[in-house]
Amino acid sequence: MAEPQHLLFGDQAIHLPGGGPLYLQLKRFIEDAVSGGQIRAGDALPSERDIAAKMDVSRVTVRKAVQHLVREGVLVQRHGSGTYVAPQPNRVEQSLSQLTSFTEDMARRGMTVRSMWLDRGLYTPSPEETVTLGLSSTDSVARVARLRISGDTPLAIERASLSSRILPDPEAVGASLYAHLDRSGNRPVRAIQRIRAVSLGETDAELLEVAPGVASLHIERTSYLASGRVVEFTRSIYRGDTYDFVAELRLGDPRGR
Repeated sequence: MAEPQHLLFGDQAIHLPGGGPLYLQLKRFIEDAVSGGQIRAGDALPSERDIAAKMDVSRVTVRKAVQHLVREGVLVQRHGSGTYVAPQPNRVEQSLSQLTSFTEDMARRGMTVRSMWLDRGLYTPSPEETVTLGLSSTDSVARVARLRISGDTPLAIERASLSSRILPDPEAVGASLYAHLDRSGNRPVRAIQRIRAVSLGETDAELLEVAPGVASLHIERTSYLASGRVVEFTRSIYRGDTYDFVAELRLGDPRGR
């Protein structure tokens, strides 16, 4: 592998541009080098001591910046070996203006996906499921949970809840939940999604093959039939380094402003 051509590896001193705490300035500096391709996946970073001397900062500052980048999956540390640029997965853009299943969305991009089943069964509903799905005290809830994978990269964890009257046999769900619902005439026609950033806990981080505490996207989707009845309540966790959500915005009537 050719030696990477970047300021971190040269002999000249570097002065950070300023703006915010030093460790965040250094973090952004390294992030820009990675995203710009000046430091590539698999490249080893100089030692803490060398970076500190070059940047004229303390080793504590370097260590803090590196720790944040490791948690975010940009860098990886190998015991006894050093710190390296982690493999950077291809990012996926998903529109927020269309109601599609994960399988359909990936197929349109020509991406091959597979699922690892985490759960398929009937349960006593939680209070949140009871309220959201409009269940009675005697109803059961069908839960379908999957780890979504493209190539060798886990992309998302999906945990869907539906009334057992809509989905009486969760084991019958194949590659696409929406395709299964379509066959029974229960495919949703609209949905409301709420998106927020969360830090991954240990269980979800292990499934997504990233470090605990890494930022991710948590999406709650409530889907409706044409009649207005809630058909699906899904909570998904997407890796923050693989997904970009895109929404098209249109200017409203200027007379109303």
